[in-house]
Amino acid sequence: MKKILIAIILAAMFGWAVYDFVSTDESPEDSGFQATDQTETKDAGEGAEAQTGLDIGNQAPDFTLQRLNGEEIELSELRGQRVMLNFWATWCPPCRAEMPDMEEFYQNENVVVLAVNLTETESSRQGVEDFVEEYGLSFPVLLDEDTVVANAYAIQPVPTTYMIDSNGVIQYKAFGAMNYDMMVREFEKME
Repeated sequence: MKKILIAIILAAMFGWAVYDFVSTDESPEDSGFQATDQTETKDAGEGAEAQTGLDIGNQAPDFTLQRLNGEEIELSELRGQRVMLNFWATWCPPCRAEMPDMEEFYQNENVVVLAVNLTETESSRQGVEDFVEEYGLSFPVLLDEDTVVANAYAIQPVPTTYMIDSNGVIQYKAFGAMNYDMMVREFEKME
């Protein structure tokens, strides 16, 4: 009887997690952004003016966030450079697993890595600082203290990664952790 009760509880929790994953309080259409579940690359075309949105081939929505050191970074100021935009949290096991690969990717490739921390979901800012130090991260860690940017990008789940070309156009997105080989493969497609 105890095993059946545990199975029912686990099934209910799984069902709720799936429901929570596919539904949100505010749909992406209500916020002016469109989200999809694509994980393929797409060529937006040379010189084409892309529409702002979250689909592959769209111009990545602009934002400004502060780094741990207080310096502000604006996504649109990075035009001309390829950007890996990653949304993460310290409490997220897949995020922890991909961080060493992200650091290696940042060190070995000519790419800007922006790691947007969902700071509002953290127990403390000090925990984020400790995490960065523990993992020896040298790429910019941005603090999304009110999850404004995460909401604009309709982030669910974490980690979520966007590969953005030098024109500011989304070329690839991944839901879940990426490893070094995946990062390099998608990065090379943007050349």
